[in-house]
Amino acid sequence: MHFSFPDGSAVQINCPDSAALLAAVRQRLQDRRGFAIATLNVDHLQRLGEDAGFRAAYAAHDLVCADGNPIVWLSRIARRPVALAPGSDLVLPLAAEAARAGLPVALIGSSDDSLARAAQSMARAVPGLRVALTHAPGFPFDPLGEEGAEIIARIRTSGARLCFLALGAPRQELFAIRARDALGDTGFASIGAGLDFLSGHQRRAPGLLRRLKLEWLWRMLSDPRRLFLRYAKGFAILPGHVRQALALRRDGRGGAGARS
Repeated sequence: MHFSFPDGSAVQINCPDSAALLAAVRQRLQDRRGFAIATLNVDHLQRLGEDAGFRAAYAAHDLVCADGNPIVWLSRIARRPVALAPGSDLVLPLAAEAARAGLPVALIGSSDDSLARAAQSMARAVPGLRVALTHAPGFPFDPLGEEGAEIIARIRTSGARLCFLALGAPRQELFAIRARDALGDTGFASIGAGLDFLSGHQRRAPGLLRRLKLEWLWRMLSDPRRLFLRYAKGFAILPGHVRQALALRRDGRGGAGARS
């Protein structure tokens, strides 16, 4: 499943579900190949339509999965179905892959307190996990600036081979590509609020609302001043992407597998 933009660029979901993503990560960790994971949602899709730099960074990601029910619904309309694989749900399974391989991880983003609590929560949930580095960047964080270079140096020194980025879009995706290319053998997973959920700094929607596909409403009501406009912009672009999905359905074009 792919999403095209007026300048001719495209973003492709190449991991149809979480199992495929974890298998690809397992192989890359074993092979000491760096990688970057993006989790596509409607907010990202809206930003991608406006920001050429964000599109270029997203297109450079090795593994892209669907983080949002509208993305899943669009894939079904196109008859190129993918399963939901939210970044928040991937943190512990990805950490387990690192622990199984005996590789340390790093947590980048959020706040010092949230990262410390998230590290404790992850260590309790994943036996053998070693968190080699936690770092909360200053605000505003420039992923392409001097602090980005300093963080890359700290990751290199720490020995971390899998880094969880909770920097928000588009900063986390821009930094992931810069750091992956600089380090070569390290993976980067952009997981948004995933660490804040683990630390308890943010409360995730109850299971019932998630099953009813209403987690977006829970999040918006929890911080309407920040999120109302974001969700409104996201809903506004959906009709255009529905038309694109119907076109894919008619012409039979689909996506390919994950890049190797």
